[in-house]
Amino acid sequence: MKKTVDRQVNQDRTRMDFCLKPPRIGARQHILPLASSGFGFAGSLQFSTLAFAMRTLVFLFAAIFASAGLIRGEIKGPENAPIEITSTGETTYENGLATARDNVAIHIGNTDIYADYAQYNTATHDVELRGHVRIYRNASLYIAESGVYNTETKKIRAITGRTESQPYFLSGQNVTSISENAYLIRDGSFTTHDSPKPDFHLHARKIRLYEKDRVIMQYVTAYVGNVPVFWWPYLYQSLNEAFSFTITPAYLSSWGPSILTQVTFPITDDIRGRVRLDYRGRRGVALGFDSTIDYGKDKDSTARIRTYYIQDQNPLLNETATPRKDVPTGRYRLSLEDRTNFTDDIYGIANLTKLSDPFVMQDFYQGEFRIDPVPDNVIALTKTDPFYTITGIARFQANEFFTTTERLPEVVLDIKRHALFGGPIFYEGETGFADLRLQFPKDSGFENYGTTRLDTFHQLTYPNTYFGWLSIVPRVGFRGTYYGKTWDLGSTVFVPPSNPLEPDFILPPPTSANPVAFNGDTFRTVFNTGAEASFKISRTWENVQSRAFGLDGLLHVIQPFTNFSYVEENGPNPTSILGFDRFQPSTQLRAIDFPQFTTIDSIDDWTVWRLGVRNRLETRRDDRTITWLELDTFFDVNFDNPYDRTDYSNFFNNLRFTPLPWVSFSVNSQVPAFAKGFTEVDTIASVQPLANLQVSVGHRYLNDNPFFQNSSLFLVGGYYRIDDNWGVGVQEQYEATTGILEQQRYSIYRDLSSWVASLGAVIRDNAGASTEYGVLFTITLKAFPKFGFDLNFDPTSEGQ
Repeated sequence: MKKTVDRQVNQDRTRMDFCLKPPRIGARQHILPLASSGFGFAGSLQFSTLAFAMRTLVFLFAAIFASAGLIRGEIKGPENAPIEITSTGETTYENGLATARDNVAIHIGNTDIYADYAQYNTATHDVELRGHVRIYRNASLYIAESGVYNTETKKIRAITGRTESQPYFLSGQNVTSISENAYLIRDGSFTTHDSPKPDFHLHARKIRLYEKDRVIMQYVTAYVGNVPVFWWPYLYQSLNEAFSFTITPAYLSSWGPSILTQVTFPITDDIRGRVRLDYRGRRGVALGFDSTIDYGKDKDSTARIRTYYIQDQNPLLNETATPRKDVPTGRYRLSLEDRTNFTDDIYGIANLTKLSDPFVMQDFYQGEFRIDPVPDNVIALTKTDPFYTITGIARFQANEFFTTTERLPEVVLDIKRHALFGGPIFYEGETGFADLRLQFPKDSGFENYGTTRLDTFHQLTYPNTYFGWLSIVPRVGFRGTYYGKTWDLGSTVFVPPSNPLEPDFILPPPTSANPVAFNGDTFRTVFNTGAEASFKISRTWENVQSRAFGLDGLLHVIQPFTNFSYVEENGPNPTSILGFDRFQPSTQLRAIDFPQFTTIDSIDDWTVWRLGVRNRLETRRDDRTITWLELDTFFDVNFDNPYDRTDYSNFFNNLRFTPLPWVSFSVNSQVPAFAKGFTEVDTIASVQPLANLQVSVGHRYLNDNPFFQNSSLFLVGGYYRIDDNWGVGVQEQYEATTGILEQQRYSIYRDLSSWVASLGAVIRDNAGASTEYGVLFTITLKAFPKFGFDLNFDPTSEGQ
């Protein structure tokens, strides 16, 4: 019986129900508190005699009182907590030693002990344990063939033992408890794989473990299976989530063979730091320090500081088609991202970045560069209220090689749409003052300019529903804008653009060869009015049922909509207005409402009528209504449109189709159906036809747009899981207009029980420049990803 129970416990050693199991049927148990002043032997004899006579399963060390002067050098017991011992075999007590055999279970405080044999020494408070020793304490488990547990100090000593505290497991030839929840393991192993034969482990000559805090190892060898792969003379790893240590071998053709290392560690409870030390074969040594700080009330404010410096051996090394020159060898990045919550309704933000040159982010922070190639420098303070928001902004040019619209400062009061005096008429408004200056890159040939601007906008709307189905929202608004300076058109030579999609009243930036003189101040007024209208009609088909297409009834909703907008600008010639919030090229239709139209320095007269219809098919699925198919169709009638000087805009169709959870399809298209224009079609399809296969296809087509190059870009990707352990992935990017296969990515994935590994290759063809190559090899530790030897060859994640 003993062997069966022990094997079962050993097979499921992480289950805590064993540490709380009751005694066996027929076993006897006795519980007495341990006296805080000491143990008396005489009081125990009567109980032990009873134990011999009845062959009970339980014996306990009875506690009796003892005065301070009873005996000299009296033995102190542990805290006043009861000890409960059960067993199924012989029990004895003599000379202060209590012994139990066979299926021994001991419970004291938050500790449960199981063994084949146990002997308690009342003088030293040591419990000697032999055979299938298992000690449960809190959420930790310690396994050994033999050992000693002290009920007073709670220390553990074992010859060969193993300790487990999810998600890591320790074993060694000699395990000693050096303090509560702290252990010294000699000739030990550390792993996160719960298996007799772990996929990986770290073997160290000496390991000191401080539970939920840190583990320190000396002379460490990392093994994958039984194969050694790396060695450290000393390794410190925090078990706190704020700590991680990473060594990243990497390769990119613009870097060469590289080693990237970083150590993340807690500085205080609220401050975390990260030190980075990198070496790139073609670049040199780099050093960085990042820090995240939580502060303020309830620690709801956060500041993130990032620094990086490299003495670049090849700063002009460039595998893109963008030329570069005058790049310094000393290259750096210094940035601050901060949000401070002063009160529940007042907060401030700061996004500041100082760079050594315009290419440092592209070279060393590629993932971040693709999202934000021109980092901003802005400080703002905001006060929120249910009826308004007021914001103060300071924006400046910290990097002289980027074009920046400086706002030093800008203050904006935004009044949210609300009912006037509780009536049917709604009011919204926006008023702002700004000291503006457009700063061009140094030595770009363009001349900087600036002025002060005071702008105020007010609008009334009257939303209502007529006949119970027709929604009409008329609006009327007024804008007044003061500029401290304007262009002097009398001395300016300006040729209007021939492009019908570019306003004919916007001056190109002034240059030293073609300077623009300034004139005095001016005040411009803008009157706007219009109305939106829409209604819905619907029909239901309950008998439409199709499991293959995911249909459980069908509801068709048709919503025609229209928006008429009339704007009249009065005052100076729009060409004389200095542009800050100015026209920017786009392939999409512009907003024709205020305040959604934000390029207030590029306002001119317009009369535009937008017409459209929305079709939506809905069905029931999983006790909720989902949109099965949606089609938006719309276009503009341009009676007078300075941003599109054709009679009609392109004809737009935006289709979204999701018949099943594993199938999606969307097409956003615009074609010149009524007048001359350009064509754009963006298509994305994703399907998972099998449980192990996922395929995605995308295509972007753009033709005859005056601002952007023609493009016919194909994107194909897929992932196939061969079995529970293996998977393969592929991504291709092909530009048909140039005939260039721009990017290829191939990956193989392997599940290693405790790890997930991927091996792949990347080839990027930078048109007009050299081809870039990269090798990707990543290993992620599932159970404890912040510990271990991280092999990450993907440079796109650098700095993230």
